[in-house]
This record gives sequence, structure tokens and C-alpha cells, in this order.
Amino acid sequence: MHSEFFSYILLIPVISLYLVWLKRADLPGQAGVSWKGAAAAALGGLALLICFEWAVRSGWRPQKEDYLTLMTASFLLFLVAGCLTFLGGSVLRVIAFPVAFLAFMVPMPSAMLDWTESFFQHTSAIAASGFLAAAGMPVIRENLTLHLPGFSVVIAPECSGIHSTMVLLITSVLAGHLFLRSGWKRALLVIVVVPLAILRNGFRVFVVGELCVRISHDMIYSPIHRRGGPIFFVLSLIPFFALLLFLRKSEPSGSKTVNAKEKL
Repeated sequence: MHSEFFSYILLIPVISLYLVWLKRADLPGQAGVSWKGAAAAALGGLALLICFEWAVRSGWRPQKEDYLTLMTASFLLFLVAGCLTFLGGSVLRVIAFPVAFLAFMVPMPSAMLDWTESFFQHTSAIAASGFLAAAGMPVIRENLTLHLPGFSVVIAPECSGIHSTMVLLITSVLAGHLFLRSGWKRALLVIVVVPLAILRNGFRVFVVGELCVRISHDMIYSPIHRRGGPIFFVLSLIPFFALLLFLRKSEPSGSKTVNAKEKL
């Protein structure tokens, strides 16, 4: 509830339940138990608990993210085991995507979170220096520091945009499932999130740098810097939905698909 990054997790089960509701007409009337699949999922969840307990007894002191990663992953495996036991494999095949979508409930482990944050910090610095140079602003990049005329900008972890990038990633997976049929087009929509996030972060730093040099150094404390994240996130949605619309229009219409199946 109080995490700036993981707050999106609260929405994941709600979205999954809505996706199951959309599939309600396709659910089979009778459910058969899938004992093998249920046993495999339950053993996987139990194995995570055993490994966690063994690691803690061996001296490992996990951070909160690492603890929640293992506990949530174990919980989801037990949930799948319960679905296979009480609903059966035929039902689970129909709602496979909503169940798989629950994987976004698993928090990133601390090492992965730190690496991702560092990656977007460095790539954002490169993109921002490129924007500034293209605009004619003298700039020297020194690792995560951009030296501008009379002013320097440091790309802090808070400038990585990792929260909005994660939200955009979830949006791309969901939009691809709902609006696209082709697997490679769905994959493309997800892959494009990374360069789009880098450009968005770089553009945000570029705007702040331009304001600080051309107007006042005090612009570093302005709302455009401290609370401007949602604005730039909305701007990044424009090319994202433009690509989604293009991919959507490039697919065959539903009527053509039905006619092709009838001919077969």
C-alpha cells in the first residue's frame, strides 16, 4: 500500500478476475481434475518454501522484496494447484492468460530491481545527452552526470522511471492480449516498451535541463521535475497507442477470419 514502485500489484488480481469474467461464456460445463498438473504445481510451491527456510537457516537475511518474491511465487503455484484440483485442466486452459497474468503480482527481487533501475539510469543519461546535443545545448556526460553551462544534472534512481515503465509493460501485455491475434505483434508491442521508456526518461531530463539553463537553476525544484512524471508518462502513451492502432489495423478482420475457418 505504501510502496511507490509495487503499488500496481493491488490492481493485478482485479484485472485477472475481469479477464476471467470475459471468458465466462467459453468455460466448459463440466470440470475434470488434473492430478498430475496439480501435484507438479503444489510441489513447486512447496519447494520454494523449503528452499527459503533452508536459506534463512543457513544465514541468509533476505530483504523485504526477496521475501515477498518467494512467498508470492509460492502462493501462486499453490493457487494453480488448487485450480487444477477443483476446476480441472480444461477450465484452466480457457483462463490460461488471466492466471498467467497473476505473475505480475510477484515483486521483483532486490537484485533484479537494482539492475533494472541502474539500466534505465544509464540509458536515460545517454538519451538525455543526445536530446540536449541535438537541441544545440553544450553538454558533457560523465557517467550519470550531465554537465551543462553553469549547471550539472545527476540522473538519480528516482529519475529512472521504473514505476511508469512497469505500468507500461503491464499495459502492453494486456493490450496485446485483448486487441492483437498475432504472436509476433504482441511480442513487438511488449519489446517497444523498453526503448519508449528510455526516450521518455531522456526527454524528461532534457526538458528539466533546458529549463534550468535557459530560465533558472531553481527549475530543478519546480513541479515539472518533482511531480512531472505522470505528464511524461501520458506523452509516452501517444506513440504506444499509435503503434497498437497500426498493428491492430494490419490484422485481418474478424469476419475474414471466420470465413476462412468455415472454408477449411
